[in-house]
Amino acid sequence: MLKNRKLRDGHIHSPYCPHGTADAMELYVKKAIELGLREMTFTEHMPLPNTLQKFDLPQDAAISLEQVKPYLNEIEQLKEKYKKKIKIYKGFEVDYIEGLEEETKKLLEQYGGEIEDSILSVHFLKLGEEYVCVDWSPNKFGEIITKCGGIDKVYDLYFETLLKSIKANLGEYKPRRIGHPTLVKIFQLRYPYTYKNHKLLDKIVKEIKTRGYEVDYNTAGFRKPLCRTSYPSSYLLDLLKHHHVKLVLGSDAHTATDVGRDFNKVY
Repeated sequence: MLKNRKLRDGHIHSPYCPHGTADAMELYVKKAIELGLREMTFTEHMPLPNTLQKFDLPQDAAISLEQVKPYLNEIEQLKEKYKKKIKIYKGFEVDYIEGLEEETKKLLEQYGGEIEDSILSVHFLKLGEEYVCVDWSPNKFGEIITKCGGIDKVYDLYFETLLKSIKANLGEYKPRRIGHPTLVKIFQLRYPYTYKNHKLLDKIVKEIKTRGYEVDYNTAGFRKPLCRTSYPSSYLLDLLKHHHVKLVLGSDAHTATDVGRDFNKVY
């Protein structure tokens, strides 16, 4: 059983995720109950703006518009079925994409009224006139390093984009939890680098704290063979704790067996 502070998993995917598994949503719920969780949030990837379709990006990054209603309806059924055992929230993981804020805002306005809990994440970076995906593959990450002119430039671009996501006006349904804020370290064992721009990280934490936002304390990095640490980690994690920013544990599970996984490795 998990300790009291670890009784919520705030970042869980589902069979609707095109890069996930076919595990039924009910299996995720049963796993959470088995662990003794009291709360869980399904945070499937919200559909992406159409503008991204013309770029060389993963085609399985998010659910389609047609899947949104079935996804939300299934959660509603599970909420009712298991209401005496666990609190289930309907959610999205929303991508912040620089330059496409208005398109994202419109998507949020379309579905935000039904969403109870959500996460704002950075997976895509604007590089000149194109977009690149920071966590697509180790080889693609190497290409981004080349295009940016060095790994230090990639980290700067990622954290600058993260800061923009925190400041962005995405309307009344903008998520108030910042997703896996050191995702850029996903391939760090192949591309080792110690980020030292603490001034930028300080700005990020200040903005999060000022706005009263939460941060996704994401354990998926422990399961990534080229990462092996949480998101956030290192200096940024210490800074968030120092400023008493609320950290919400999230497994980022894409399979039922990963619900609540590696929670024993944090705090």
